[in-house]
Amino acid sequence: MGTINVTKEELIKLVTKIVSDELTQNDELRIPIGVSGRHVHLDRKDMDILFGQGSELTTLKPVKQPGQFAAEQVVTIKGPKGELKKVRVLGPLRSKTQVEISVADGFKLGVKAPIRESGCLEGTPGIELIGPAGSVKKDNGVIVASRHIHMTPDLAEKYGLKDRQIVNVEIGSDNNRGLIFKNVLMRVTDTSALEMHIDQEEANAAGVSNGDFAKIVE
Repeated sequence: MGTINVTKEELIKLVTKIVSDELTQNDELRIPIGVSGRHVHLDRKDMDILFGQGSELTTLKPVKQPGQFAAEQVVTIKGPKGELKKVRVLGPLRSKTQVEISVADGFKLGVKAPIRESGCLEGTPGIELIGPAGSVKKDNGVIVASRHIHMTPDLAEKYGLKDRQIVNVEIGSDNNRGLIFKNVLMRVTDTSALEMHIDQEEANAAGVSNGDFAKIVE
């Protein structure tokens, strides 16, 4: 039997399609829920300061979005009122450092973080990051991540959805804390794995956890 050679990108697309097909049986779109805890994305400059010149992130475990992972590295984040230790770094490195916390985390840190889409850092508060090799004080970069849905273009087209569309989503419909979340952003890209991202506070409010499902409603 001959060997079939596929690229990493082709394999990602194939796996994503198989998973999407499983989740759209009977034409009902079932969206897996991914609950995000507090975490940090680092740029190259801050990685060098916090973990040493030329240091690299090492994978603890992959996350659902292709190419992304939870790293073994952790940092302390320190605000005017308090600090949070062992905050996980997510990889790979980015062009700008970004710290994602919950509203309650902000109270403990003394930081009023706005609800923002990832990467929209203008006008956000700063914070101090402390690693094993050094520390860095950031002028901005702290956000509460806005809830959103990752989806491929093929799947979005099938269900009449578009990139950056705002939708309403029902979660927790099978328990007595179910909610309809408004203002959920669609993020449609070729490398997306179907998933709705919410933070721990939102998950607690609706009584859901990783592995539960959401559905888009009118």
